[in-house]
Amino acid sequence: MLAGIMEVHEHVFEGAKLMEEELVEKENVLIFVVLDGNRVVGFKIGYEFAKDTFYSWLGGVHSDYRGKGIASELMRRQHKLIKSLGYTKVRTISRNKRREMLLLNIKHGFDVIKTFTSEKGTHKIVMEKEL
Repeated sequence: MLAGIMEVHEHVFEGAKLMEEELVEKENVLIFVVLDGNRVVGFKIGYEFAKDTFYSWLGGVHSDYRGKGIASELMRRQHKLIKSLGYTKVRTISRNKRREMLLLNIKHGFDVIKTFTSEKGTHKIVMEKEL
């Protein structure tokens, strides 16, 4: 399963690798996966940011499966579960370059709370949603 997630991550994020160590160091990691048979076609990963806030960290759907509502369903399921676990907010960070994800977040009730420039010089957009 993890190999499939890493494969979709690499596809969605233009060759960027997801390292297993990055998952291990996070607190209360939740991973949602969408399968077509045995093939991973989408995923959503998040972890505890603060006692009341969950950070929706990474997600993506293979381009062959986009436009079918998979990303929206992953988001709905993630938010439903984390709310049941006691989180009252969900936070995410995106980039202007990822307009589809920005629009999806806005469609699902996220608000832009701030922006910043990363150490690599990339403009980032921080969004939050009350659950």
